[in-house]
Amino acid sequence: MPQFPLPHVHRLTPCLRQIMATLLALSLWGSAFAQDKEPSPYSLRIIGGLAGLNQYTKNEEPFWTKDLPRLSGGRFTADIVPFDRTGVPGKDILRLIQLGVIPFGTILLSSVAAYYPQFAAPDLAGLNPDMPTLKRNLAAFRPFLESELRSRYKIEMLAIYVYPAQVVYCKQPMTKLSDLSGRRVRVSSITQSDFMAALGATPVLTGFVQIKSSLIANQLDCAITGTMSGNTVGLHEVTSHIYAMPINWGLAFFGTNSDAWDGMPPDLRALLRNELPKLEQKIWAESERETADGLACNRGAPSCSKGRRGAMIEVRPSAQDDKKSLEILSTAVLPRWIKRCGVTCADIWNRTIGPLNNIVAASPP
Repeated sequence: MPQFPLPHVHRLTPCLRQIMATLLALSLWGSAFAQDKEPSPYSLRIIGGLAGLNQYTKNEEPFWTKDLPRLSGGRFTADIVPFDRTGVPGKDILRLIQLGVIPFGTILLSSVAAYYPQFAAPDLAGLNPDMPTLKRNLAAFRPFLESELRSRYKIEMLAIYVYPAQVVYCKQPMTKLSDLSGRRVRVSSITQSDFMAALGATPVLTGFVQIKSSLIANQLDCAITGTMSGNTVGLHEVTSHIYAMPINWGLAFFGTNSDAWDGMPPDLRALLRNELPKLEQKIWAESERETADGLACNRGAPSCSKGRRGAMIEVRPSAQDDKKSLEILSTAVLPRWIKRCGVTCADIWNRTIGPLNNIVAASPP
């Protein structure tokens, strides 16, 4: 770990002081892992996705702690912690991988979109009403994402993960998208905020663990979150209606510092290049199943298998709602994203995702 001359801390910018605090947090985290453990032939330290969700507990964690040692005959091992338990803000992880402080990390795109808006393109609110559409748009954007991370940020992207569909839970009855007008709606990303504001709703940025208590305290009328994650924290107990249109999904990419990657044993790189695409496919299949199972559990259907059965009313989007969502994407979400991102992003959109959806992005004035 680099040593900072403490007498000069007062000269650091607020941003650098935050980075310094983050480095210290990572140092302590690494020290905690090192205690009472015998050194392995080659051990990796991984920052994974969100704690408690299936992407992490059923897929990422078992891959690194069990599959990697098994596949390598014990030569390679790994420790992993979810990023929301490292003490490192999600928005800082990309920068710290770039600096080489974190060798491997999972980065939720919504957590960095305010600072790196170009990465929000494949999951803009209103863009992907179903998973096949999401896969198609991501496939068009992925070559740019890989190239951008490698050339500008010295990050080798190894996989892209997806969370289940992000849908709307409401305490009050609703039958259509426009019913959200005037309501206070929990959002977790800038593009969700743009979408809700265009509907006439009041977007309220709220942490995931605070959603249920905020609904109970009447600080929120509705909340956008995952179909199963909402069930896991008990939103079916405090809301009555669930609107089944995916506002968006929640993409994350798994990457490594390019220099760290180049310095790894060739057989480790080959193993990860072979196995991480399989992990990616497994996570996508799990997210698709979980999207459907979350809806089933929230409405109390007999097919519910993983969650707790509620008694919510599931509202299916109408053809008019589908048209309204696309209109909001074209006239509000996309232009506001371009305004934050700049003329380069308009060009990126028009070369990748735009043609697939017959939507042209105008360059900002």
